[in-house]
Amino acid sequence: MEMNQYLEVFIEESKDHLQNCNTQMLELEKNPSDLSIVNEIFRSAHTLKGMSATMGYEDLASLTHHMENVLDDIRNEKLSVSTSVMDALFSAVDDLEEMIASIASGGDGKKDVSQSVSMLEGILSGELSKPALEESQSSVQYDEFERTVILQSLEQGYHALELTVSLRDDCLLKAARVFMVFEVLEKSGEVIKSSPSVDQLEEENFDQQFCVTIATKENADFIEKSVMKVSEVESAVATEVKLDYEEMSVSDKATEEAAVTQETAAEAPEELKETQKAVSNKTIRVNIDRLDVLMNLFEELVIDRGRLEQISKELNHGELNETVERMSRISGDLQSIILTMRMVPVETVFNRFPRMIRQLARDLNKQINLEISGQDTELDRTVIDEIGDPLVHLLRNAIDHGVESPAVRKEKGKSETGTIQLRAYHSGNHVFIEIEDDGAGISKDKVLSKALSKGIVTQEQSKTMTDSQIYELIMASGFSTAETISDISGRGVGLDVVKTTIESLGGSITIHSAEGQGSVFSVQLPLTLSIISVMLVEVEFEKFAIPLSSIIETAIVKNDDILHAHNQRVIDFRGKVVPLVFLNEVFEVEKDSEDDIHSVIIVRKGEKMAGLVVDSFIGQQEVVLKSLGDYLGDVFAISGATILGDGQVALIVDCNALIQ
Repeated sequence: MEMNQYLEVFIEESKDHLQNCNTQMLELEKNPSDLSIVNEIFRSAHTLKGMSATMGYEDLASLTHHMENVLDDIRNEKLSVSTSVMDALFSAVDDLEEMIASIASGGDGKKDVSQSVSMLEGILSGELSKPALEESQSSVQYDEFERTVILQSLEQGYHALELTVSLRDDCLLKAARVFMVFEVLEKSGEVIKSSPSVDQLEEENFDQQFCVTIATKENADFIEKSVMKVSEVESAVATEVKLDYEEMSVSDKATEEAAVTQETAAEAPEELKETQKAVSNKTIRVNIDRLDVLMNLFEELVIDRGRLEQISKELNHGELNETVERMSRISGDLQSIILTMRMVPVETVFNRFPRMIRQLARDLNKQINLEISGQDTELDRTVIDEIGDPLVHLLRNAIDHGVESPAVRKEKGKSETGTIQLRAYHSGNHVFIEIEDDGAGISKDKVLSKALSKGIVTQEQSKTMTDSQIYELIMASGFSTAETISDISGRGVGLDVVKTTIESLGGSITIHSAEGQGSVFSVQLPLTLSIISVMLVEVEFEKFAIPLSSIIETAIVKNDDILHAHNQRVIDFRGKVVPLVFLNEVFEVEKDSEDDIHSVIIVRKGEKMAGLVVDSFIGQQEVVLKSLGDYLGDVFAISGATILGDGQVALIVDCNALIQ
């Protein structure tokens, strides 16, 4: 049986099942007693196991089988849902995702999954916490000070050890034994932290086990043997401290590839579920390359439609006019359908974030509540593919430097749980994606001070800057106000990349913040990148197209209205000083004579404006945006070209580049 023909279907369906597992597991963590969620995860795991075995991927099938065993015990109420159980299941799903990614990129789907298997088997045998889970993740959470102490100890040649001590079940004076253990440890090194805390240990507020972190010159074996000499100590296991955030840079890619579906806010009624099932049966998967070919063919049709409309006007033939009008209406409807086919809900990007935020919140010892809305909002597939990484940067920034630690929030009178809102919505021909946190906000004075010290702005410029302009300085290259460097993020680290990526998609990003109350990062994106509305203009005999999304309005300006400021020609536009950009000078178009009256198009980028000076306006038109190719890829202030109805080529002006 030839399996290659089914490989693409297998990969897509496997991703869907893993996405469903992740979603339902996040839901199960919130509702541990809901067995219907466990059944849903079991169904996805079981289907994936069958598919993998059929396709010959035995490693995949074997790991999924181990997952099934744990899930089966949970749904038969032999095992209760705990953090350890969820960590083991999440670890297994991460491995499965990496194996599917390997198959998708032409690999064999093999991976060393012994750690995940031992965690799952340890859960079934009742040995949850010892070696498997302790190797995968430390049970002790450290604050910034404790992390610093541990790092300094390591730099000075000390071992940082986590010692898990278990007392015998018949131990009567637990506090006394704890005191004796601490006495032994203090002879060998310095105690950094205990879990539970010293106060709780003294009051015997723990079961039979506790954990102590120490910095010592001795090795783990020596420490274990020393502690075992204390009577009524059943076991002592010492492991090297692994700080979670040190691994973040390694796991960034895996975290971003772990696509997780956002849970639905409320269960749908049975009738609605039936309808959804009926609808889902009428969908088919279409390769994106085929849609690209269809789009290219339609773009040619749009160009020919423009030509026909122009010929029709020139001939002024009644029947021809009527036919062309009808063709225009039909092609308009066809355009809407093709563009809709390329549209993908932003949910496909948002899916990865709940899982990522769960992990980051645990790593930083913070309590985060993620609220997602508008995930049904649709964007062009091209934009969707590019927008994921910038959003990851912004969310990590919000968690690390936006939302404060629970203790700090409590001092400020806030809820200990920080809230991050991720929302998307349509407005005109654009989609807005906003990330809002209720954290510390951005310190305007600190940003300005840093910008001045780095020479990003001058003292004179800083005096006239608005709040919004000051906040946008954090997106300058290499800019950061973080007092300590963090592998997770730093305000400004990576934000220049975010800004560049968004602007390359024809979008923009704005920041609003209130110190002590939080920040809002608003990303504006175009619905599609292929067919755009433009204003056609003429400079001498050259035609240029200016995107309507950048234009505020048009104006006629006389020579007498042009002023000079800082060696630049400007005009007074509704009380604001707007610099003029003469397109004939920018694009080196020779002019026979100077005009007394100029046609000006006022364009905007964020808070900045400019007036583009042209010879005349031709009119508004929908055009197909074509790239100039690699050979002409770096032409200043030109984002592409289009073919007009008369066969002429018009260059499309990049207003953002001119305003900068």
